[in-house]
Amino acid sequence: MPKLYSGPIIDAHHHLWDIGVDRHPWLTPRSEERTGLGDLTPLRRNYLPDDYRRDAASQNVVATVHVEAGWASEDCIGETRWLETLDKTRGIAERYVAHVPLASSDAPALIEAQASFPRVVGVRDILSWHPDPAKSFAVRGDIIDDSNWRAGLKRLAAHDLVFDLMVFPGQLGDAARLARDFPEQVFVLNHCGSPIDRDAEGMRIWRDGLTKLGRAPNVCIKISDLVAYDHDWTLESLRPIVLHCFRSFGTARAMFASDFPVAGLYASFNAVFDAFKEITGDFSIDEQTAIFFGNANRTYRLGKA
Repeated sequence: MPKLYSGPIIDAHHHLWDIGVDRHPWLTPRSEERTGLGDLTPLRRNYLPDDYRRDAASQNVVATVHVEAGWASEDCIGETRWLETLDKTRGIAERYVAHVPLASSDAPALIEAQASFPRVVGVRDILSWHPDPAKSFAVRGDIIDDSNWRAGLKRLAAHDLVFDLMVFPGQLGDAARLARDFPEQVFVLNHCGSPIDRDAEGMRIWRDGLTKLGRAPNVCIKISDLVAYDHDWTLESLRPIVLHCFRSFGTARAMFASDFPVAGLYASFNAVFDAFKEITGDFSIDEQTAIFFGNANRTYRLGKA
């Protein structure tokens, strides 16, 4: 019989927001619907530490990593300052992946400012571009090769900041090249590489791209929000996605994460983590501990015993 994981969990990717501060333009009723995620109405409410605690109450979450949540780009330090005001007694948002627009002329100063907060351990600047404009997060498909953007990225390693890499499958080859060009930079691929195109060709592009990116030793993967592009998911529809992530990256460079509350559009917190536990039930206890706890603990410098 499989032995399901029951140890401590570090949730390596989730978001918090207060609608009242009016700093998340993508969550306003006047915003456009976002890239295949569906109706965002359920997300247009506060999501604060107490809300996260309620959703995760049945799981043994001991610490979490907050990833930038689309705060107004011109005030990216504002999100970090806001996070600093929140209750940390239960380990929620114990570390942050902050936003910096790396191509900006202000990027050097913004990186310095973000790095001055001890809880900031990484940066995300979303690159996800798709030929269908309705699916794109990024405004251009060539940002990854922009010299100014790369100059900003180059500054992260000196501050020991990881880069959370969010791309679509058609960009995974470019991401592999980026990882080779910046061997001293640690990258963490978000959401399994976002397999958004679910036809046979789209999934082939995703599988091949993930295999290629997985060969870069300085890249880790977050297995998170699998339901974003599989709204009618089942355990058996998630299983091949998760297992291909492990085939590509192994268990030493992979970590589980919730992406709540966004994943909550299509699954409960328990459903997400119970699926992860079921899929990895045949893994060794050391492998399970690594992917639920140890790899995130090391990558995001949480220092948990």
